[in-house]
Amino acid sequence: MLSCKPSNHSSSSPFNKFPKSFSTIFPSATSAFTTYASISASLMLLRSIFNDLIPYPLRKHIFSAISSLFCFFSGKQTIIIDQFDGIEPNHVFNATELYLSTKVNPNTKRLKVSKRIKDKGLSFKLDKGQRITDSFNGVELKWRHVCYGVEIKGNVTEKRYFILRFKKNNGDLVMNSYLPFVLKSAEMIENEMRVLKIHTLGNVRYGFKFKWESIKLEHPSTFETLALDPELKTMIIDDINRFIRRKEFYKKVGRSWKRGYLLYGPPGTGKSSLVAAMANYLKFDIYDLQLENIKSDSDLRRLLLDIGNRSILVIEDIDCTVNLPDRGHRRNGQDKQLTLSGLLNFVDGLWSSCGDERIIVLTTNHKHRLDPALLRPGRMDLHIHLSYCGMRAFTVLAANYLGIKGEHRLFGEIEVLLGATKVTPAQVAEELMKDEDVDVAVEGFLSFLKQRKMEEDKLEKDEALKKAEVKESRELKIEHKYLKKDEASKKAEVKESQE
Repeated sequence: MLSCKPSNHSSSSPFNKFPKSFSTIFPSATSAFTTYASISASLMLLRSIFNDLIPYPLRKHIFSAISSLFCFFSGKQTIIIDQFDGIEPNHVFNATELYLSTKVNPNTKRLKVSKRIKDKGLSFKLDKGQRITDSFNGVELKWRHVCYGVEIKGNVTEKRYFILRFKKNNGDLVMNSYLPFVLKSAEMIENEMRVLKIHTLGNVRYGFKFKWESIKLEHPSTFETLALDPELKTMIIDDINRFIRRKEFYKKVGRSWKRGYLLYGPPGTGKSSLVAAMANYLKFDIYDLQLENIKSDSDLRRLLLDIGNRSILVIEDIDCTVNLPDRGHRRNGQDKQLTLSGLLNFVDGLWSSCGDERIIVLTTNHKHRLDPALLRPGRMDLHIHLSYCGMRAFTVLAANYLGIKGEHRLFGEIEVLLGATKVTPAQVAEELMKDEDVDVAVEGFLSFLKQRKMEEDKLEKDEALKKAEVKESRELKIEHKYLKKDEASKKAEVKESQE
């Protein structure tokens, strides 16, 4: 008789190898999220405590030590290239930034792109935190751009540097061949891409440092188009050429390789145009310094260190800041101000030697207002007087604006009137632009000169009449004073005789 025992398929079934519920192995989504949030909050709290209790310099040393430890065990070597070397810009940093801009590729995650109006193509730069890999003689070199902000006494200062990593056994190749190659390549790239720039002071202070901001200089002024007396123009060009070729001479005689020019004269006589012509002739950048933005001598020194070589520093209307010692403000209980002494040291002192091949240009409408200490040789080496328009300057303007290369039937009368009136080159240019027809424009300018001569004659007569009236009034007062004295003396004589 067969026994009918229930077969225990459940014990031998393959499905019994898995638990009835996956919850015994995997936690729920809510539980996992809670655990993740708890760990993240704990890490953020620890990070906050770490940052609050440990000052930044010590944190930097700790991270540096940890990084060095990893590099030691990984067989890698690291080079740090800071943006500044003390208070002076680091040339290696600038060269590296320019060199790496030519190495960017589509694989780079974040890039900065820019293009000025007249640039031929786009310009790319590494964004902060981005990495790029370069190769040199078969050696792999890894770059990283680091940028962060540090708060110092309430001011946020931007810190930037590049990190270069490579195998230790390639250290000699990197330091003696690769880095010099980067510098040389950057110099070649800069020469190919070179455009003249005009720099001005930014409105924002980065920490305790002002920052120069630049834009492409597209001023069309040249020595050929300047409305100057030909002899004065030749003298300026010869002086500039002599300065540029005498680097060894300046070194031999123990002087800084710089030159100072004072441009003075009435408004509208071409001082700014002359500066632009000098920049275009020499291929020098222009640094336009507004002294009213500078609050202390130390700020002025920092700005000098940030000015590149082969540049023209311009301080326009220097007579408006002649009272420099009174311009200051109080900070942290101490008086810090921009002084005339600080400006003189900036122009011709120890700090003026921090750079080569520089030209300093001061402009003023009133030379007599300037301190004589600012005008002496060594500071302002050449004084250039830009006066009212004469016939030679007019012929240049007539050629530029009207295309007149030779004589014109009205030039004789114009020459006589130019010698008898005070007209600036700016006023002449404005009159010549009023009509495209040559004869109409010249006749209009002649009429302008005649009208100007009549106004000046009338003004001269009025001034002479006013001086005569003042003189007559003064003489009447003196005569009245003597009459009073005579009358008083007569009264005294009568009184004495009566007594």
